[in-house]
Amino acid sequence: MPTSHVDVATEHASRYLQQLCKHWAHKFPVEFDPNHGSIDLTLGRTILDADPAALHIAVTTEEAGSLERLEAVVADHIRRFAFREELAFDWKRAPAA
Repeated sequence: MPTSHVDVATEHASRYLQQLCKHWAHKFPVEFDPNHGSIDLTLGRTILDADPAALHIAVTTEEAGSLERLEAVVADHIRRFAFREELAFDWKRAPAA
C-alpha cells in the first residue's frame, strides 16, 4: 500500500495530534492519547506520534493516486491548528514494495 511519512519540527506536537484527532472523531474512527493517534479517513489511514521536538506522521492509502491528497489534507488541517508557527511538511514516500 502506498505510504509516506513526515517529521514536523514543533514543540507543540502533542497539542496538534490531539486537536487533529478530536477534529475528525465525529466523522471517522479515531483513537488517541497525548503521544499517539490513529485516524481512519475515507482517503486512508493516518498515524501520528508526538515527542517533545516533533510530530511524526505516517499516511497510508489503498490507491497511489490518493496519497498526495491525503498528505495535503492532513498537512492543511495541522497548519490551521498551528497558525502561530510556520511548520514544514517534507513528505517522504516509502519505496514501492
